[in-house]
Amino acid sequence: MNNDDVIGLLAAVRKSRPLVHNITNFVVMDFTANALLALGAAPVMAHALEEVEEMATLAGALVLNLGTLSGVWVEAMFLAARAARKAGKPVILDPVGAGATRMRTQTARRFIESGLVNVVRGNISEILAVAGRPAKTRGVDSGAGASDAREVAAMFARSNRVVVSMTGEEDVVTNGWQIVSVRNGHVSMTRVTGTGCAASAITGAFCAVEGDALKAAAAALTVWGIAGELAARQNPRPGTYRTLLLDALDEVNAEHIRERARLAESGFVM
Repeated sequence: MNNDDVIGLLAAVRKSRPLVHNITNFVVMDFTANALLALGAAPVMAHALEEVEEMATLAGALVLNLGTLSGVWVEAMFLAARAARKAGKPVILDPVGAGATRMRTQTARRFIESGLVNVVRGNISEILAVAGRPAKTRGVDSGAGASDAREVAAMFARSNRVVVSMTGEEDVVTNGWQIVSVRNGHVSMTRVTGTGCAASAITGAFCAVEGDALKAAAAALTVWGIAGELAARQNPRPGTYRTLLLDALDEVNAEHIRERARLAESGFVM
């Protein structure tokens, strides 16, 4: 995985403009949709039981976000995920707040155990929670350290045959055998709600154009992280930064990636 891979995948997203079906939470719908548009993809937010299967089949990827759960939404997510998998479309799970409540944690584990998910994108606490490891979650924020998180993520990815995309001070993307570290991003991203949810949606766009979910997820986090850096150039306050993030995502180009991408790939042996 290198800078040229990221450049090529970003170009592929912007050329094909994949439709990304999001069943996501009320807090982030607007920001997520606009992030996908700024990237060059096309968003659709659809969660009605009557249409999710059809929409998941039409879309290039399905993103499931557990941020504002209800029983009906969980049912809709499973219907959509089954339809997407049957149609050969990638499914990305964002286990928002896993570890905070039993419902969130158990729902995330049900999805992963079902075999319907290709990529699990969460912060350190969320990944540790779905992996059954001790974690401290405050709302949707990470309260865990990163000391053994890399190893946990790799073992969890291998045992569940998924790609784990774990965001933090250093992002880690792994399929259990390979690990890609991404060191892009800016601390201001933690002061805007929905940046993690947007990362999951953007991952969906990249997965729609790249069959290797490890490469797709790593490229998505790299581009999003570079956008975060570009948006912070003038040290804006959070409200302005949110808008500048969307502008920066639209701005990211091959030159930015060559100059700023900080990727490192390694193997993992148990």
